Amino acid sequence: MTEAQRIGQLFMIGLVDDQLDAAERTAIAQFHFGSVAYTRRTARGAAADRAVADAVQAQATLAATRGVRFFVAVNQEGGLIQALSGPGFEVMPSALSQGSLAPAVLQAKAARWGRQLRAAGINLDFAPVADVVPLGSDAQNAPIGQLQREFGHDPATVSSHVAAFIAGMQQAGVATSVKHYPGLGRVAGNTDFTSSVTDSVTTRNDPYLAPFISAVRAGVPFVMVSLATYVKIDPQHLAAFSETVIAGMLRHDLGYRGVVISDSLGATAVASMPPGMRAIDFIAAGGDMIIINQLTPAIAMASAVAIGAAQSALFRARVDNAVLNVLRAKEAQGLLPCA
Repeated sequence: MTEAQRIGQLFMIGLVDDQLDAAERTAIAQFHFGSVAYTRRTARGAAADRAVADAVQAQATLAATRGVRFFVAVNQEGGLIQALSGPGFEVMPSALSQGSLAPAVLQAKAARWGRQLRAAGINLDFAPVADVVPLGSDAQNAPIGQLQREFGHDPATVSSHVAAFIAGMQQAGVATSVKHYPGLGRVAGNTDFTSSVTDSVTTRNDPYLAPFISAVRAGVPFVMVSLATYVKIDPQHLAAFSETVIAGMLRHDLGYRGVVISDSLGATAVASMPPGMRAIDFIAAGGDMIIINQLTPAIAMASAVAIGAAQSALFRARVDNAVLNVLRAKEAQGLLPCA
């Protein structure tokens, strides 16, 4: 792979209106972006979604990606957060309802939901949510509790169901991304729509980290890092830009070796930062894959990473390490040309 092709593997771009349009085809060809994500809710059904996914995979040419195929990702948690529906997809209950099931039952259901995703060409689910919302505080927790995205209100329940969901999806051949490390269950604002979201409670050894530990032990291939600030961990940086959170807690403390993926770096929480700075800071902190739905900032980010790699041998080595983490995950999914 050329350096530009390697850098492209670090980006997951959004499909506008859940279609692969001419601008995205051009961006994949020119900037070698290696993964895509659905960006809205559609009810067109699995067959139509499969057509889009197949069109995406057809872009994995030698010139564009050196033949490396794409992660095609979706937010398919259940309840209000079920992006794909229609013929071929069951209606998934909310995570809070899923948490009332026995873990073995949830695993079986997740395997069935995963098979439906695979039939639609989806190979990565941005789930499960490992955030724990304290009992009685759902109404005050905009990103998780208000939407019933948590499996429960205690770390033990969430831990067991996170592991079950990951195992079920893995049975179906779908990769998962646990989120939102180190937790959004005790914040007020939603980082998608609000800046300066702060957690003043979570510590480096917090009991509410247990579901993420469970996910790592279950072999989750992706961990999504939040865009909140954790005052008792690193008050100077958002988690996605914190070496303490990513390199220290996630890599060192938890021994995680998979892909560290950002929450959307187009969110309101980071909108005031230049796109290139967002990308550089995330990768420098230990991150591997950037979610960015909009093409213009994605292109600016890829250009900034290329400049940073050319100027610093240390940053170039970090980029190559991140690419290797992504390619290992793709190898596990059979997405490399030699697979």
